[in-house]
Amino acid sequence: MRIQFNKSSQLLLAAAASLLAAFSITACSQFTQTLTVDFVYVLSAKAAGANQYGEIDVFEINSESGRMRQIPTSPFPSAGRNPVAEAVSSDYKSLFVVNQDDNTIVQFVIGSDGKIYPFNTVNTPGIYPLAVAATKSNVFVVDTYQPLPLCSTADPCSGSIGVYPLLAGGSSGSAPCNATVCLGAPLVNSAVNGSYWPLTLSGASSNDVVVPTAVNVTASGSFVYVTAYDSSTPSPVGYVFSFSVASDGTLTPLSGSPFLIGAGTKPSAIASDPTSTYVYVTDLLNAVVHGYNAASGNLTELAGSPFRTGGQPSAVVVNPTYPFAYVANAQDATVDAYSISNGSLTSLGSYTTGVDPVAIGIDPSTNHFLYTIDFLNNTVSNFELNMTGGTLLDAQFSPYPTAAQPVAVAAVPHNGTGAGIKAADATSGH
Repeated sequence: MRIQFNKSSQLLLAAAASLLAAFSITACSQFTQTLTVDFVYVLSAKAAGANQYGEIDVFEINSESGRMRQIPTSPFPSAGRNPVAEAVSSDYKSLFVVNQDDNTIVQFVIGSDGKIYPFNTVNTPGIYPLAVAATKSNVFVVDTYQPLPLCSTADPCSGSIGVYPLLAGGSSGSAPCNATVCLGAPLVNSAVNGSYWPLTLSGASSNDVVVPTAVNVTASGSFVYVTAYDSSTPSPVGYVFSFSVASDGTLTPLSGSPFLIGAGTKPSAIASDPTSTYVYVTDLLNAVVHGYNAASGNLTELAGSPFRTGGQPSAVVVNPTYPFAYVANAQDATVDAYSISNGSLTSLGSYTTGVDPVAIGIDPSTNHFLYTIDFLNNTVSNFELNMTGGTLLDAQFSPYPTAAQPVAVAAVPHNGTGAGIKAADATSGH
């Protein structure tokens, strides 16, 4: 018997063949690449487990939907009590976690699957560390109090900053450790004959208690900034302490440092742009963000600064690739989006987060996703960035639950490269 095919049948067969081919390609690609674009590390302070450590939730971000989900065996112990801050090494292979109650920095090695393994623990130079930043060469840690005999919560003194060099590790006998980078001994400040640089004022205010709040190191690695306020005055007075970073990591205060933000100000966070030209400081009390030209390391306030934010701005981040900045507002449970032109900020809109956002970040693989850490909600909120307009759109199923009292966030690209999907993701325009 001979079967005859009409034109419609031929078209149906052709369509079926095309669908089969498409399915085969898609199925094959699923085995050869992953949609995970980043691993995100959410640090939570509430004590948990037998050792009363904090916890680190590890999420993977889906490159298409932005959906975040925890990886197997997450969360991980923070290896210390009351973790408050974290940073990643420039090679994305180490996570540094600051545990305030233990006065420690714990170095975790990051596996290719995003899992973390505690590798080394060092004491911070001062007392009660609160902030940390890292470059290719150094880790900078800010302590609430200097390491002086009488400094304590009962008898507070001003804070300090310390520097740990990052040394090349490896398997050779001369390597200081077998991780890719190793924390060296803290550098010595010859001016005080100690491993710290004090954050103190001069003149009539030399005995005032200066409380540090945040740290930022420029992309160039040449300058490091610490925000702080004078707590000994009737109304807090905000400052930015500015240091140049020598080739060996030692610090030198810049002429004119600390730079005065103003009376009645309480700086809460600081960020710089990828060209190391502009610095942005949020003021918790006045609901503004100050913008500075910092091309020479010295700070000169920009025309039009300060720029209005929502209530109690608590965190700020600048997109490393696109001309946008974002501020998380703890009181309003919002994130404000801004475009950047010659350093100046122009508002693009405000977007709802979980309750009490206290930290903010942008995915390092594509710079396409933004996330906030919502302290009172015990969640992380995730947004997709419009790469041309800077506006935000909720990612799929956002927000996502975390361990209790999340306080900080850091992230690394999947396999250190973004799994080869950066070009497609960065041009999607969602």
